[in-house]
Amino acid sequence: MAVEPGLYIMDEPESALSFDSCLMLLQIMADMRSTGSQIVLATHSPILAAMPHATVLQLDADGINPVSYEHSDLVTSWRSFLQTPDRYLRHLT
Repeated sequence: MAVEPGLYIMDEPESALSFDSCLMLLQIMADMRSTGSQIVLATHSPILAAMPHATVLQLDADGINPVSYEHSDLVTSWRSFLQTPDRYLRHLT
């Protein structure tokens, strides 16, 4: 994929993508970065947030703060759900 180096701002590009497609987008973004591009990404995807060497910023009651990937609300919430979905789903039935 040939993309001009530049600044790319993306707002939840994963919204219509499957798991595998998110992985492909992650590869495209890595390729973009390797050619000198910078990417600012708003996401709810733990896959895209896992971009190697990314700075993860979390928006919360304290404002906008850097956070490690492992300790981000995004990752801890998904991890909790995937480990015990019944804890969340029991409220639906």
